[in-house]
Amino acid sequence: MRWIIRIGAGLAVLVLLALGLMAMVPSERVAAALSAQFEGMTGRKLVLEGEIRPRLWPVLGVTTGPVSIANADWAEGAAPLFRAESLAVEVNLSALLGGEVRITGLVAERPEINLERAPDGRENWVFGGGEAAGAGAVPAPATGFTLDRGTVRNGSLRFADRQSGRLVALDDVDAVLNVPDYAGPFTLTLSALSGGQAVGLDLKGGVFSAFAAGRVVPVTLGLTAGSTRIGFEGRAGLAPLAADGALTANLADLPALGQLIGSDLSRPGPGLGQDRLTVTGQLTLDGTGAAFLREAEIVADRNRITGDLDLRPGEARPKLSGTLTAGPIMIGAVRDAAPEGAQTPGWPEDRIDVSALGLLDADVAFSAPSLDLGALNLGETRGRVTVDRSRAVFEIRQMVAYGGQVTGDFVVNGRGGLSVGGRLSLAGMQIQPLLSDLAGWDRLIATGDVQLQFLGVGNSVAEIMAGLKGEGALELGKGELRGLDIAGMLRTLDAGYVGEGQRTIFDALAGTFTIEGGVLSNSDLKLVAPYLTASGAGKIGLGARELDYRIRPTALAAEDGTGGVMVPLLITGPWSDPSYRLDLESIARERMEAEAKAAEERARAAAKAAEERARAELEARLKQELGVEIAPGESAADAAIRRAQEALEDEARRALEEILNGN
Repeated sequence: MRWIIRIGAGLAVLVLLALGLMAMVPSERVAAALSAQFEGMTGRKLVLEGEIRPRLWPVLGVTTGPVSIANADWAEGAAPLFRAESLAVEVNLSALLGGEVRITGLVAERPEINLERAPDGRENWVFGGGEAAGAGAVPAPATGFTLDRGTVRNGSLRFADRQSGRLVALDDVDAVLNVPDYAGPFTLTLSALSGGQAVGLDLKGGVFSAFAAGRVVPVTLGLTAGSTRIGFEGRAGLAPLAADGALTANLADLPALGQLIGSDLSRPGPGLGQDRLTVTGQLTLDGTGAAFLREAEIVADRNRITGDLDLRPGEARPKLSGTLTAGPIMIGAVRDAAPEGAQTPGWPEDRIDVSALGLLDADVAFSAPSLDLGALNLGETRGRVTVDRSRAVFEIRQMVAYGGQVTGDFVVNGRGGLSVGGRLSLAGMQIQPLLSDLAGWDRLIATGDVQLQFLGVGNSVAEIMAGLKGEGALELGKGELRGLDIAGMLRTLDAGYVGEGQRTIFDALAGTFTIEGGVLSNSDLKLVAPYLTASGAGKIGLGARELDYRIRPTALAAEDGTGGVMVPLLITGPWSDPSYRLDLESIARERMEAEAKAAEERARAAAKAAEERARAELEARLKQELGVEIAPGESAADAAIRRAQEALEDEARRALEEILNGN
């Protein structure tokens, strides 16, 4: 709007000069004079090509050939700030004779406007020049003027914001500006195309002279982009941009709005505004680039959120902060009565678009009485969402879920691709409804605790699950496993104890696991039941949705846990249709290994017994014939040597005694 006012104000002053000179000098000299006067007022060169033709009847006016206004010397590219094929200016003669500039018509044919903001914040539509001109100053005409109808036909507008990297492009621009009283109200209507989508603007303002000078005046605004409708009623000004009033926005077409403002906005998913997205509240722009929305109400499909939001400019992107309170929240598609879960052939391969995380940073606290995420049903939730450079962290401060409590955090990282991760602690969780919602599997009934840490990378759910890694632990209390009777299998060695009516009741189940490459591995599963115990080890393909697990149940025969029979159970195949098989081959192999080990033990025992018998016989002979007694741990040879040494020592001692006694 400011560039329209600046250029229009300059042209309004110049029309008087043109009309006066045309009666006395050729048109090329008039063009030179107009250009010099305009450059003195604005600091920009005005180029008028072709003939300047005055018209005295039926209305007083001027028609030009091609017109252009030079761009700022620092602007990128060679395109001028303004260029049009022709300008036509009509004024009221009687008003002009009375000293008033009353412009009855101003038409710009096929104008091209190129606006630009430099990385350092300079704007090419802020003109210099003139003694009174300063940064952001609007050149005031010598006298007040009116504009019955200012028209732009088939124009184009480009706005390159080098600070944010955004580019706004409008084509087929048709606009009409009405200023019936310079000190009174004005209207501006505009229609255009943005990326092939229709765009419209309807602006009604209060005192035009004050608005042209950048001051705040009463304003009513309506903006359309595709099927998006935004309305504002209150007070607003342009230098600096400031506003205070009621905002109503129906954001039914976010891609079209994103195209208009130079941002890539995608259509929200179910529950996030796919069918309905509206925002209302009291909007304040304080002139520093900050925006404040008070008493806000956001309706996204069936979800309603209220609170206060602040949007402040940042070094690289704006930052959103605030506090939001929601009613019951439902996100994702409405679930069927019977969840498919494990019955589906694979994970969704649709690309997950998280580009919106890069639009702004955020720090928002939120609360809701319930959250239905499509796959998960959660109760009362309080948390905090922070977004920093396309990385969102959802901090769970309180979450009631499936009869238990969830704490921890969940991360969605959109920097250079997509990754998700988290550290979650689930306490007192009812496992059956949890697994039923997650995977459509309702056979495990128990309550317990789960610790989970995970990280996945990929642009779809399928890619994330295929590369998932992490670790965790599971500890459940009393429960039952439906569809499988392990004790019956052990009693009959029949794997047919599977299906409706079969169950395994247990007192406890616990284990730890690791996840690598989308495969969950476990080696220490322990199950304790009234009539059996079981250990388990194997792999669960989270990405491939396959099972390869081995359970070693043992039916107890005695109260102390000894005895009984053990038959390994193999569970293999896809989640949707796993197969159960008793590993009888491993039983035979283990029995053969046990018998071989027992035979080896028996042979070792027999050899030891024979050795002990031979030793006993040798000891008896040595004692009888030589009087040698073998000490514990001493060999027969060592005992004989020891006895010989003792005999020699005795003989030497007797000989020495005889010598000393003189014998």
